[in-house]
Amino acid sequence: MIYRICQFLLDVIYTLLFRIRAEGLEHVPAQGPVLLCSNHISNFDPPAVGLKVRRRVHFMAKAELFTFKPLGALLTAIGAFPVKRGGVSKESIKLALQLLKDGHVMGIFPEGTRSVPGMEGAAKKGAAMIALRSGASVIPVAINGSYKLFGKVVVRYGPPVDLSIFADDKEPELLERVTDVIMAHIRELSR
Repeated sequence: MIYRICQFLLDVIYTLLFRIRAEGLEHVPAQGPVLLCSNHISNFDPPAVGLKVRRRVHFMAKAELFTFKPLGALLTAIGAFPVKRGGVSKESIKLALQLLKDGHVMGIFPEGTRSVPGMEGAAKKGAAMIALRSGASVIPVAINGSYKLFGKVVVRYGPPVDLSIFADDKEPELLERVTDVIMAHIRELSR
């Protein structure tokens, strides 16, 4: 209930202030585990990725945001959970995998941090690892535009990334290769 109320309010705010619109929502499966993998250009991105999606989208959020109790409670109520930055957070990965196993939607930013539009950031391997372990549909997402007041932001959802070619792959560089494939799809949507 809290999620839907926040989603509605943020949708109104983002539509009025940033003229946000979504393209390709038909690519987001109506059921089953889904991993939305997006570029990351602003702190405004997590709501932007989930606003127009009809299903509840869960996100990892930096642990520091949860230290202020009221904000932490709100983030938890809308489906976010803390992740420690700078290292591997086994608890966060376990929770992400469980959410996907239970058939939920998770949003993730493979770059791990914000990047400058047009400047490709080095992506981390976490999204690839979660995608391969969970078997979730991987939907690339590209946020294009600027969050300047009355600017225009377009969120594009692409067709699922086919990771079946990696099914029997045991190479040491597997996660790097899967990460590159996911990021290539995101960058293609950004053009």
